Amino acid sequence: MVASIFLYSSCKHEKNETGKYTDAFIPIFNQTTRFFDADQTEKGLKYLDSAFAEVSSPSYSDRFRYYSLHYVHYQRVLRTYQKALMYADSMMQMANKMAGKHDYVANLAEANYAKGDSYFDLKQYNESFQCYYQGYLIGKSYLNNEALSDYTYRMGMIMYKKGRYKAAANYFKESYRQKNSIKTEDDFVAFYRKQELLDNIALSYKNSGDLDSAIAYFDKAKDFVSTNGYKYPEKKSFVTMALGVVYGNEAEIFIAQKQYDKAIDLLKKSITINLQKGFDNIDAQYAQLKLGKIYAEQHRISDLKAVLDDLRIQLDSLKNGNAEAEWNRLMGDYYIAENDLQKALSYLQTYNRLKDSLAKQSSLLRESDVMEQLANYEKAHQIQLLNENNKIQRIYLVVSVLFGVMAIAIIFLVYRYWSRSKNDVKLMNELNKQINEQNSNLEQALEEVKLRSQEKDRILRAVAHDLRNPIGGIASLTTIMAEEAYTDEQKEMINLVKETSYNSLELINDILEAANVKSINLIPEPVEINSLVNNSVELLRFKAAEKGQLILFEPLNTPQELLISREKIWRVISNLISNAIKFSPTGAMIDVKVEKAADQVIVSVKDNGIGIPEKMQDQVFNMFTSAQRPGTAGEKSFGLGLSICQQIMEKSGGAIWFKSRKDGTTFYISLPLIDGAGLDPAQKVSIPFPR
Repeated sequence: MVASIFLYSSCKHEKNETGKYTDAFIPIFNQTTRFFDADQTEKGLKYLDSAFAEVSSPSYSDRFRYYSLHYVHYQRVLRTYQKALMYADSMMQMANKMAGKHDYVANLAEANYAKGDSYFDLKQYNESFQCYYQGYLIGKSYLNNEALSDYTYRMGMIMYKKGRYKAAANYFKESYRQKNSIKTEDDFVAFYRKQELLDNIALSYKNSGDLDSAIAYFDKAKDFVSTNGYKYPEKKSFVTMALGVVYGNEAEIFIAQKQYDKAIDLLKKSITINLQKGFDNIDAQYAQLKLGKIYAEQHRISDLKAVLDDLRIQLDSLKNGNAEAEWNRLMGDYYIAENDLQKALSYLQTYNRLKDSLAKQSSLLRESDVMEQLANYEKAHQIQLLNENNKIQRIYLVVSVLFGVMAIAIIFLVYRYWSRSKNDVKLMNELNKQINEQNSNLEQALEEVKLRSQEKDRILRAVAHDLRNPIGGIASLTTIMAEEAYTDEQKEMINLVKETSYNSLELINDILEAANVKSINLIPEPVEINSLVNNSVELLRFKAAEKGQLILFEPLNTPQELLISREKIWRVISNLISNAIKFSPTGAMIDVKVEKAADQVIVSVKDNGIGIPEKMQDQVFNMFTSAQRPGTAGEKSFGLGLSICQQIMEKSGGAIWFKSRKDGTTFYISLPLIDGAGLDPAQKVSIPFPR
């Protein structure tokens, strides 16, 4: 009930100007309180105003309570904080006029508390902290621990808002100690505040990086709720809600430690609890965001979309600026994963706009240092005590001057940094605008490159296809002519034309395969890798024998089946062995080896040839590379084979790489030992391999 908000109100029958209520005001106060207890504050204030006007000589205490009742109505009921602050100021004025020491202290502490709450809800945290701290200093010698606990709790909240998490933890622990020192076994409000303080201590430690302490206090919070919650069966929903909040907060620890399964379990519990009607739906929104971030990190795109769709429904009915900004960022991540860059850009722009607005608000919270103000408040309090005891008047004057100078310096510094901040924000907006324009230009450029690449492939196929028939005819004709009776010189010319024709046909076939391999869907099938590699080796032994070379093959000790395209992988292995033959000298040894490593099979082809110069190594896998060289016996090289091999390996979910020295080169290919490898490039697994 509303009347429970009064911290220090009393109903004593005392005389005028002694800090007590007058006889005329006591029944007015009692009747107004009954209206407030019945949640009829509007009716109560109308009665109070009319009745109070009839009191001929109200005391300062009467006026103080009159203003405090108005304060409660505007602060707690209507939430009109600016008007509530005006009544809190009036309470302060009345408290300062009271004569009795105890009543003066109690009412002054209450007035500071009221002003602090209004400033806090107006997000003027520096002023709020000053009021709380001054009230705490004034009241700590006269008020009980329960009242002091409310001050330290609120000072902890301000420190938390300002990002001073270690200081916040200390204030929350002090508030918990003060609250715990009072017998409140049947007081649900005290129980709820205690569990909240334990949760806040854990959050402060989490944000300051002390994760072990954070986990310890989260466990204390859960144990406290579980052990004591049964005492309040009529408040079961609030007890459950408290556990839901702790679950969501504790999940952040496991997220930081990348223990995602534990975090997901806690977040789902929290969301299930706090999405219920009448529960902490705002906390549920933050828990959904945390869950979405985990799904984004784990690339669980469908789960991410489901969470974001549910959260959208919540945000449409319950506005939350911070959650709205993070929702847009996660939607951007989702559409990036879906390769819909246009939608991703739209959501990320909205996120940046919302985040900029929130960042401005956050920067205002940190414009001045609360810890420095705290030191200043303590000094001011010491000066006040000295002044009350008529001591060191000169020191008081000097210190006041110093504080004035400090205030001017602080105002100057705040103004200077505020000016810089405005310029920085303006510059940041300009940079964001430039980045957005560049992103748009880049998207257009990428689209043009894609279209031109497709056009290039089409032209290549058309040209190669049209050239193949006439050149094939020339090759066939020269083959026949070479067997006819011509002079040696004529036969030499015919053979030259014949060789050139066959080389051209080989180049055309490579071009066609390079242009077509991108669009070919590989059809995987179970293939025994030892057999496949051995088949390639045996077919090429004769080619190696022409140069007096020997191929050594080292298979796996046991048969191993892989799910791959037999024809395409055979093409890759054969190409690598052919290259080894081409670039190895006469009589050289070529080593072919199959081995298993972790979750993959690696096939290596090692030659003892001329090696690949360092300046050409970056170009080896490029189509139409300038790194092609003739073989050791003058064999032709078009530079397309390794590019084709690389495309085949990428479509197969594998990889290809090499190591080269002056006395030879070793090429490697890796193929995964997983079900479904090579079915779809989108399913490709990233395989680590040596460079």
